[in-house]
Amino acid sequence: MKISEFCSPVGNVKADSRESKAVLRELQGKYQLLQRDLLRKDRALAEAAALLVLQKKFRALLAGEDK
Repeated sequence: MKISEFCSPVGNVKADSRESKAVLRELQGKYQLLQRDLLRKDRALAEAAALLVLQKKFRALLAGEDK
């Protein structure tokens, strides 16, 4: 914090408080979007892993029938 900001009148603190709240709201919105995106990608990764495991088991089953 700069000395000029520290010595500023109280009226500016309210304006800074409003700006801080607006910035905080914006950051919270971005955080929520990122959390949703991360959850979506996590679910997609889990689905892909499950499909790969099932594919491997299916191939192993077919290889066992050929013998």
